[in-house]
Amino acid sequence: MSNATGPDAEGLRLAEMEERARRLFAGPVEFVKSAPALHFLPEPTVPEIAFAGRSNVGKSSLLNALTGRKAIARTSVTPGRTQELNYFDVGDPAVLRLVDMPGYGFAKAPPAVVKKWRFLVNDFLRGRVVLKRTLLLIDARHGIKPVDADIMEMLDAAAVSYRICLTKADKIKASELAAVADRTRAEIRKRPAAHPEISITSAEKGMGIAALRGFVLDSAEG
Repeated sequence: MSNATGPDAEGLRLAEMEERARRLFAGPVEFVKSAPALHFLPEPTVPEIAFAGRSNVGKSSLLNALTGRKAIARTSVTPGRTQELNYFDVGDPAVLRLVDMPGYGFAKAPPAVVKKWRFLVNDFLRGRVVLKRTLLLIDARHGIKPVDADIMEMLDAAAVSYRICLTKADKIKASELAAVADRTRAEIRKRPAAHPEISITSAEKGMGIAALRGFVLDSAEG
């Protein structure tokens, strides 16, 4: 064991967490079930990390990158098609569960579908005792939009700890990415349930994936 203290000790801890997470996610990752309503949820026996984001934010691609699979999470040509909570067990026996939440901000969905989505997600966030953290995915090219702010309000009201994860970071210039990151950090300082740090990722290039994987495991164990 290292005798390092302060920032060195934290850096070592994070590096060890990333390596543990790498080994965990390299093992079994299995789809469990889709839950269109709360009574279909699996038994709350394992820590859960939820993933939320607009319908075209790249959530499925990020989940695939995190798990090292090409199609563990389905990508859809029709944003907003999946209106269920999709569960994935990580490890055998399961160490944690990933919850792929239905995308929001879908322009073509009828009002009844949007209303059903809000009830499902809000009830899930407020009532799931094993939910350790939610990752809120934001497209780095656009930053936080009003519809994202609405979800942040929902998470704050439910007192669910969440962390902003900027996706598709390879699609914009470094200077633009830095500006978006700064604006995002300024916004989350106003939010009571937001984690003070953000993740910057690219599923396509692998940017930030190892660190995010470590954060997921750290959150599950916290």
